[in-house]
Amino acid sequence: MEHDSEQLEIPEQKLWRAVIARTVEEWVHGPLRKQRQAERFLFQDDEDYPGVCFSAGIDPANLRERLQKIRSRKDAEAQARAPRN
Repeated sequence: MEHDSEQLEIPEQKLWRAVIARTVEEWVHGPLRKQRQAERFLFQDDEDYPGVCFSAGIDPANLRERLQKIRSRKDAEAQARAPRN
C-alpha cells in the first residue's frame, strides 16, 4: 500500500512547514517591514530558526542555502533593473 508523503507528516510538522512557507512568502512578496523581519529570521536568526526547521522536518542549513541562491538571483535582478548613471 502506497502512502502520499503528505499523509505521513504529523500535524505539528505541517504547522511548522506552513510557518516557514508563510515567512518565505512575506520575504518575497510582503510589505517592506514584513520582508525585513522575514529576512532577519531566515538568514540571521540562529536561535529560533533551527528549532522551527527541525520541527518542520527540514534541514536548516539546506533551506538557508537554497534561500541564499534565491536571494542572490533577486539581488542580481534588482541591480539589473536599477538605473545606470
